[in-house]
Amino acid sequence: MPELGHAFRDPALLTLALTHASCDGGADNERLEFLGDAVLDLVVAEALHAREPRLDEGRMTQLKADVVSRRSLAEPARRLGLERLARLGPGLRGRSPSQAVLANLYEALIGAVHLDAGYAAAREFVHATLAEELGRALGDDARDNPKQRLQELCQARYARLPTYEVVETRGAAHERAFLVAAGIDGRRFPAAWGRTLKEAESWAAFEALLEIEPVEPAGP
Repeated sequence: MPELGHAFRDPALLTLALTHASCDGGADNERLEFLGDAVLDLVVAEALHAREPRLDEGRMTQLKADVVSRRSLAEPARRLGLERLARLGPGLRGRSPSQAVLANLYEALIGAVHLDAGYAAAREFVHATLAEELGRALGDDARDNPKQRLQELCQARYARLPTYEVVETRGAAHERAFLVAAGIDGRRFPAAWGRTLKEAESWAAFEALLEIEPVEPAGP
């Protein structure tokens, strides 16, 4: 079996990580995926906390969601050749795996590295294989504006601007919270709360981006 950036002391862990749940019978990688997802969240959170002290909790949450999205995780999976190495069930063989399947394989591989050699090795593996995506989050893009991103995407894709609707307000004037939903051409996206109208609109834009930025429908 290939090393994939980590020399496994227990090759069975690698085999299990590459065995998708679509395979008939036997053990699959779902438990490793669960573990890898938790490890990945911690690694990315640590990286954002250490490298970008100017970011508040809300912005770090947005950036982490971007980095660990299926769209992002599919990229290191492709670079590692997991599409070619994966053990897939009959329903998935013979066609390119979806972003969801590729992300699943990558997270399972992180879980396998963690069990094989511990958290430090898993963190090193993530930094080595997810460097491009982490770099974008920790670079200039880390300080971009979700509302600006949504506006640019809407202008390019729909030739119109997004709208923002205040769905609900709560609290007294000095501690008011706002629930805002972004909309595009009659479609309303999940609403988000903010302590100011500007913050709520930013979160609402982020919710809309989570739905319209991926170019591939979610797969199994």
